[in-house]
Amino acid sequence: MSESGVNEIILDIKNRGDEAVLEYNLKFDKNPSKIFEVSKEQIRAAYAQVDAESIRALKFAAKNIRAFASAQFSQIKNFEKKTSFGSIGQKIIPLQKVGCYVPGGNYPLPSSALMSVIPAKVAGVNEIIVCSPKIAPITIVAADLAGANKIFNIGGAQAIAAMAIGTKQVPKVNKIVGPGNKYVAEAKQLVFGEVGIDFIAGPSEVLVLADETGNPQLIAADLLAQAEHDINSKATLITTSKALSKKVSAEIALQLLELSTRDTASKALKNGAIIVVKDMSGAIDAANAIAPEHLEIQVKNPQKVVKLLKNYGSLFIGERSAEALGDYCLGPNHILPTNGAARYTGGLSVRDFVKIVTVQRVVRIDRKLIRVAEKLAEIEGLDAHRKAARMRGV
Repeated sequence: MSESGVNEIILDIKNRGDEAVLEYNLKFDKNPSKIFEVSKEQIRAAYAQVDAESIRALKFAAKNIRAFASAQFSQIKNFEKKTSFGSIGQKIIPLQKVGCYVPGGNYPLPSSALMSVIPAKVAGVNEIIVCSPKIAPITIVAADLAGANKIFNIGGAQAIAAMAIGTKQVPKVNKIVGPGNKYVAEAKQLVFGEVGIDFIAGPSEVLVLADETGNPQLIAADLLAQAEHDINSKATLITTSKALSKKVSAEIALQLLELSTRDTASKALKNGAIIVVKDMSGAIDAANAIAPEHLEIQVKNPQKVVKLLKNYGSLFIGERSAEALGDYCLGPNHILPTNGAARYTGGLSVRDFVKIVTVQRVVRIDRKLIRVAEKLAEIEGLDAHRKAARMRGV
């Protein structure tokens, strides 16, 4: 499907609403249900279908994600600053309605439900909806545990369009967040403006930065963990040690033999590389230029290196800090910028679910303030601005 095809889906849903959504659900996901929302009975049934150990794992991850999001939110504050003329300040206002897209094509991704819904809940969003294709019981449970108000069995571009436009069944939201395939990404780009979006994410990436102290077995495991996501994933090692590069190559070949996802991982490995550089300064420069989604460092003096690293979605320091742990349960969000977007943005956070608005109150006449406003209005040729400012000085 081309971008024009995605645009046709959006226009079709704008014109025909739920009827069009149903057609695309049938076409792309073989889903014939005319009712898109997952009912309370279906949610209860999903809990019954998921084993207790999996539910415990989701609850543990949710607790850590919620704790981190709460700590983030505590840093975003209302304030009021007194001035000679009155006061100025800012207010933090939660978004009213948010849509969280949770991929579910080849495998269910309940962790993405936790990562997108929980920060929205912590931020105080009034209504949170989840859309996911061919939604699995484990994803339903994750979305419910995270605090979603409504859950829909819709995927792809049609889910993005339905949330952006609003239909009889699917509420129109203020913002859409979450990862997805290239059609989801295109749809998010096309509806941006009608609604807000977080960013365009995918395919997934990891860059490992290592010197001679790096652990070849663990580095290989982490490169493969990234590669198994998708054939378009990118896993790269930059090292100052030729000996380490050879050991990692050998480890990858060895570990691939016992990997159930080796077909996907072996294809994805072709997108990355093992690069040997002259010194750590060159490695750091390369990492900052690439601006990877996930950046792991295994070096002798990590704190010295960390100070020089500027562009990454999320940083993992030391051999015990597996990116896979971050994907699931450390607490920081795993919905992160890719394709170099880490040069200008971080990952999904509670900030994505609030508006920071400003407040101004003038209660005392400040002659200098009025003269400056008049002068700047005069410079810009805005006579009504000048007069409106002058009237306040009377």
